[in-house]
Amino acid sequence: MAMAVQKVFPSAQCTIGPWIDRGFYYDFYYPEGFTDQDMKKIQKEMYKIIRKDYPLRREEVSREEAERRIREINEPYKLEILEAIKTEPITIYHIGDEWWDLCAGPHVESTGKLDQKAFALESLAGAYWRGDETKPMLQRIYGTAWENEAQLQAYNDFKAEAKRRDHRTIGKDLGLFSLQQDNAGGGLVFWHPKGAHMRHMIETYWKDLHLARGYELLYSPHVARQELWKTSGHSDFYSENMYQPIKVEDEMYQLKPMNCPFHIVVYQDGYYSYKDLPIRWAELGTVYRYERSGTMHGLFRVRGFTQDDAHIFCLPDQITDEIKSVLDLTEEILSTFGFKEFEVNLSTRPEKSVGDDKIWDTAEGALKDALQMKGWDYIVDDGGGAFYGPKIDIKILDAIGRKWQCSTVQLDFNLPERFDLSYVDRENAKQRPIMIHRAIFGSLERFFGILTENYAGEFPLWLAPIQVRLLPVTDEVSDYTEGVAKKLRDAGVRVEICTGQRLAKLVRTAEKAKIPVMAVVGREEAENNTLAVRTFKDGDVGTLSVDEVLSRVTTANATKGQSF
Repeated sequence: MAMAVQKVFPSAQCTIGPWIDRGFYYDFYYPEGFTDQDMKKIQKEMYKIIRKDYPLRREEVSREEAERRIREINEPYKLEILEAIKTEPITIYHIGDEWWDLCAGPHVESTGKLDQKAFALESLAGAYWRGDETKPMLQRIYGTAWENEAQLQAYNDFKAEAKRRDHRTIGKDLGLFSLQQDNAGGGLVFWHPKGAHMRHMIETYWKDLHLARGYELLYSPHVARQELWKTSGHSDFYSENMYQPIKVEDEMYQLKPMNCPFHIVVYQDGYYSYKDLPIRWAELGTVYRYERSGTMHGLFRVRGFTQDDAHIFCLPDQITDEIKSVLDLTEEILSTFGFKEFEVNLSTRPEKSVGDDKIWDTAEGALKDALQMKGWDYIVDDGGGAFYGPKIDIKILDAIGRKWQCSTVQLDFNLPERFDLSYVDRENAKQRPIMIHRAIFGSLERFFGILTENYAGEFPLWLAPIQVRLLPVTDEVSDYTEGVAKKLRDAGVRVEICTGQRLAKLVRTAEKAKIPVMAVVGREEAENNTLAVRTFKDGDVGTLSVDEVLSRVTTANATKGQSF
């Protein structure tokens, strides 16, 4: 592709082009900018290169020779890439005698080995060189490549299905939420009544379950003095993701990017012995992070979001049991929302870290023991832990096989040290507690987006914003319909009445809104205290008594049931 770009646009300069999941991209310095029409020209040139079956040849050169050649063709970005390569010899790959690039390889023998029906250029985007917004804007071309045409077609089908499930479109169509960039600014979520009610149900379930599992709830402010963030280290290590401080009288305050320091402040306000631990505190805490406009995406990446945070303060010998309990709780919550397949990663001590060898060995052993007790297979990411402790990350698989990082469990030796946290042990000596950070949803906004795409807006019955829509076919049954609606509402069923259109249109409108249960009400139903029921999932299910409909929906609510 890079060769084709420079054949069609000789002034374009190459930068870097890595592979990514399901494809690749390549960034070019080309101030004029590429267009969709240019993409067609580039792909057409790629076909020509494949048909000519150029051989690919590997060449080893010295660093000095590589630099000479790069300067000769005026590729300044390649010079920076060369400087970053620490190993020698430097390898160059040639496509025939017409084009070459710095590359580690390997490659196919010749361009003719590629199936021109098995790749496609997909999209254009802007990207700053090295991800630094102070550096030049580059033109990024995304592509995908497969072994054969059938695989490419399967991928295109997957993309079409993913587009059908896009939470941004579904959220707008169903009136769940909006992102008011023009009015309020980017990355800020406005929950509409239906979406807000769903969020309320998610939060209520989360709180009730945590209270039942031995957690206590906290609420903390949205801002704090800047000194708190200096003590925690966020001002030094996380400042690029934080908003500018706010001056209040003679002090500087900071919008919180995380909840951790606030829970620590609560801990500092008490006095604890080893008998008091473990302490489990949970909060649905809204945080604010500076995301650049080009990185935001629907609910998946926003500037203000609510984390389902919890922090556990425990003794070293309590780590295994606490982690096991967190994993049990994670499985219970995620499976309730329909996610039952996980990929688990255990990240161990990185090269640069805090804490002594003994506590790291104890912590990593405790995480492994908890995973073994849980019976979960896991992938070890050697050196992938945070500098302050090892962690477990859990990815969920959705209905079309995509993996989403949601839950994380992290051990922390750093913040207890920074804030001088302590408890009194059996010998009446002060000791440091172990701090466990954990989130199960990750953030409510992102999880809601995942949930929406997983179900394509066809939410489980217990979670659907409207569970039953009554469709009276004549004004004569209005009183009966209102009576049914009241009976359902009094039992906690979310119900609405829809009129003013022909029955066929009422049904189509309900199906478009993905209402789980539609109930037609005519004279016969009013006379017999019944409803003619149709579900979104199964179509007509027949005539049922009002009590039967009520029983099925309330049972689904009580058991977190998926269907009618």
